[in-house]
Amino acid sequence: MDNQSIYERQFDPLVQAGVVLGAVLLIDAIGAAIGGGPVDRPNLFAWQCASAFMLFFALFNSIFAATTKNLSRYFQRSMYAFTGLAVGAGLLAWAFSGIPIREAGSYTWIFIVLTIGYFVFMGIVMIMRQVVDFAQREEWNRPRPRNRKRK
Repeated sequence: MDNQSIYERQFDPLVQAGVVLGAVLLIDAIGAAIGGGPVDRPNLFAWQCASAFMLFFALFNSIFAATTKNLSRYFQRSMYAFTGLAVGAGLLAWAFSGIPIREAGSYTWIFIVLTIGYFVFMGIVMIMRQVVDFAQREEWNRPRPRNRKRK
């Protein structure tokens, strides 16, 4: 059995997005089979599900970016994956709820905030990786003694 941590493994962002989109479809189908809430309120469960799984993808995709070998390629594929996931999850939510995003209330803003948050997550990871890579390339020596004159 492999003792490698899940955070040390390499996961393609497009595969991650595909798995998350499959999970959105599964949970939406289960939610539709169970039925919605009160009749007088619109059923926004599908939009809630899409938003939750987009946040899930954003968090774990940025964590997995920290261990990737080629960060620029991973970042590029992650942007394609997130865009595809946002469009796919939005279309699924629209299909299951019958409500377009403009009529889904605050979920329009939630999608915008999640998108900005994803870019912030990825930016933080990229900066962290650059700092760590720079620190690993540097040769660390002990500090040079200074001549201090005391008065």
